[in-house]
Amino acid sequence: MFHEIDYATDHKVKYEQLASQLDALLTGEKNIYANLSNASAVLNQFFDRINWVGFYMMDEGELVLGPFQGLPACIRIPLGKGVCGTAAEKMESIIVPDVNAFPGHIACDAASQSEIVVPIVKDGVLLGVLDIDSPELNRFTEDDRVGLEHFVDVLIKHI
Repeated sequence: MFHEIDYATDHKVKYEQLASQLDALLTGEKNIYANLSNASAVLNQFFDRINWVGFYMMDEGELVLGPFQGLPACIRIPLGKGVCGTAAEKMESIIVPDVNAFPGHIACDAASQSEIVVPIVKDGVLLGVLDIDSPELNRFTEDDRVGLEHFVDVLIKHI
C-alpha cells in the first residue's frame, strides 16, 4: 500500500502523494494508536535528515508522548513550554531553524538542531501535536509547514 515517492518532483506534489498514501493506509481503521503509529512511520520514511518524528497528545491539560520514531523522548510537556507546548498553546505551526535559539527549548535529544511542530486540532479542540526534529540547522521550510498541515488534516479524518 505504501509507495515510494519520487523525490525529483516538487514539494507540493510530494506532499499530495504523501497525504494520499496516508489516507489509503488509514482508511477503515479508527484506533488512534494504530493510526498515529503508522503516520509516524510514514513520515519517518518520507523525510531524510531527521532524527525524531512523532506525536504528543493532550492528556489532562498537558502534552504526553504518543507514537513516534526515534530515540526515547520527554514524556510530558506542559502547554506553553518548549516548541511543542508553545505550538499547542497557540494552536499554530512553528518552524524553529535553530532550537538552541528558541527561548525555553526542551532538549529531549541533544542532536536536534531544528524542529517543526504542527498542532492537531479537530472541531476546535486541541488533540495534540506532530513534532519533527532534525540534526541539521534550518532543515524545515514553509513548504514543509504547508505540506505537514495538509498531512495532519488527512490524519484528523482518521482519529
